[in-house]
Parts: sequence; C-alpha cells; structure tokens
Amino acid sequence: MAQYKLGAVEASFAGIIWDNEPISSTRLVKLCEERLNWKKSTTYTILRRLCGRGIFQNNDGTVTSLVSREEFATLQSREFVDEAFGGSLPRFLTAFTRRGELSEEDVAQLRRLIDEHRR
Repeated sequence: MAQYKLGAVEASFAGIIWDNEPISSTRLVKLCEERLNWKKSTTYTILRRLCGRGIFQNNDGTVTSLVSREEFATLQSREFVDEAFGGSLPRFLTAFTRRGELSEEDVAQLRRLIDEHRR
C-alpha cells in the first residue's frame, strides 16, 4: 500500500511530470535542475524509484504516467481511509465533520454522490 504515498520531494517531482507529460527525460532533468536544484543523477534515481512503484514509465527517453494525478489522489484517499478509519467511509465523514458544520451545498453534493453510487 505504501506505493501510493509520496514524500514532499517525490510529490514535487511527480507534479513536474504530470504538468509536462509526455516529457523527454532530458527535459525532465533540466526542469528538475531549475525547480528542485537537482543533479541529473538525483532525477534519474527518483524517476527509477517511482517507475518501480508503477506510477510512471520511461520508454526510450520519454516519461509518461501510468497513474494520472487524479487517479493517484483517489488511491491515496482510499489508503488513508483504510489505514486511519478501517476502511469505513462513515467513520471518516464523522471525524471530518466533527470540527465544523457542513454547508447546505456540501450536504446537497454528498446526497447526490450517495444517490449516484447507491447499490
């Protein structure tokens, strides 16, 4: 499950790829040098790590995602709910709403979501 967790540095790196894909590995190295102050070897080390986790791929010098930014956020959210709330969405929502009230729009959106996904 840890494959869908990114540290701050990995998240910055992933953002560069998602914002620019498909991107040549040469261009990726240049962007990481400019934005993250990384050397070429650091860029390739982190790229290999995230490719190994199935998030990105590097085919013939072209880097693309195997998991979109949106899919990644969904997977992270599911992992969080699984780990912190035993997979219980109601327990998560209870904890989430405990500190403040939901607006009428929030309630309406949640009702629409529930109606759309009702089995």
